[in-house]
Amino acid sequence: MTRPIVAIVGRPNVGKSTLFNRITGERTAIVEGQPGVTRDRIYGDAHWLNTYFTVIDTGGIDWEEDVITRQVRQQALLAVEEADVIIFMVDGRSGLTGVDEEIADILRRSSKPVILCVNKVESTEQAWEASVDFYSLGLGDPILISAEHGRNVGDLLDAVVAHFPEDAQLEEDDYLKIAIVGRPNVGKSSLVNKILGEERVIVTDIPGTTRDAIDTHCTFQGQKLTLIDTAGLRRKSKVEESVEYYSVIRTLRAVERSDLTIVMLDGTEGLTEQDKRIAGYAHEKGRGIILAVNKWDLVPKETNTMRDYEAAIREELQFLHYAPMVFISAQTGQRIHKLLELCLAVNEARNMRLSTGRVNQIIQDAVAMNQPPSDKGVPLKIFYGSQVQVKPPVFVLHVNRKDLLHFSYARYLENRIREEYDFMGTPIMIVAKEREE
Repeated sequence: MTRPIVAIVGRPNVGKSTLFNRITGERTAIVEGQPGVTRDRIYGDAHWLNTYFTVIDTGGIDWEEDVITRQVRQQALLAVEEADVIIFMVDGRSGLTGVDEEIADILRRSSKPVILCVNKVESTEQAWEASVDFYSLGLGDPILISAEHGRNVGDLLDAVVAHFPEDAQLEEDDYLKIAIVGRPNVGKSSLVNKILGEERVIVTDIPGTTRDAIDTHCTFQGQKLTLIDTAGLRRKSKVEESVEYYSVIRTLRAVERSDLTIVMLDGTEGLTEQDKRIAGYAHEKGRGIILAVNKWDLVPKETNTMRDYEAAIREELQFLHYAPMVFISAQTGQRIHKLLELCLAVNEARNMRLSTGRVNQIIQDAVAMNQPPSDKGVPLKIFYGSQVQVKPPVFVLHVNRKDLLHFSYARYLENRIREEYDFMGTPIMIVAKEREE
């Protein structure tokens, strides 16, 4: 069976994101003392009593009518439809509100198991006063917690797990995690929606709409994927609010926990310094990388337009010589299928392992064609090499002196390895280790 899904719903600023972070054990959702920070459904993995499940943090349900609020409300209601169990969170400090009563009416009609959770109850002295009004919602006995301090969260999870089927998933998943990163308004959320064929994440033409890193699960050609849509990275001088600061942190962490990263570029604007920083961060972290040039349908075409554009990008991103580039349109779906095929190919390359014998044959041939550097008459000697790791591939060379393996010669050896085995889309790390002759 697939993992059970637990949705946390409630009006804005009752502590849903704090509870989400407490349950998942990570600061995935942004927590800020102002309503409306969480906008999309945010997915996280959790386990309790040896059972794995998925938790959904939702934006607060409100009945105002601006465009963002309407979409946030829709996202929360979609989460209710997806969920197997619903945690309905209310605020024990501010008491029962009319919005709480309207949400309770919706949840009762859902026919899903609903657990009433009263948050911000820090002491037993507050318990009766904090909970008495909420019995009128007709959702059973409330569980009183403090998400911030962890009080009674275990009791809440006991109640949640009790509603799971007996054959709920007991092991971790094998999803390929793909982070989609880029500047604000480059089309990351539109790409996710086009892949999924549904309005899974909020899309507007306002830069910076996505603030959290959002996980979405899907399957392509039999491979289970987790698409991580991230907030657009801005230059540090533009990061003024603390919320924006944490969005940048979430984006960097999304890269860190991904297997591969799709770096989205705006085909109508060309490459920027911020694009270089984003790509450089993914490269430094050893992630698989694909360069996706979006909005290609809006670019005026002449002879060799695509070739010239790619040549210009390659010149600016020489350190990503191994990364494939694909020209897409998230709006029309142009080459989206090819992009996903590239994701599978890059993942296969990241998992490739060469035998020690094959590695040493490549090194011997490379040394014979281009002698290693020397210092004061002492040449670099490579005794043997081996691949010690995948994801990313790491090769250890046992040498007489590490300082003699200059960057340029290491790059030469990397290129020779790539001539034999492409290792498309993945950086290769070459490490020197000294040993006696």
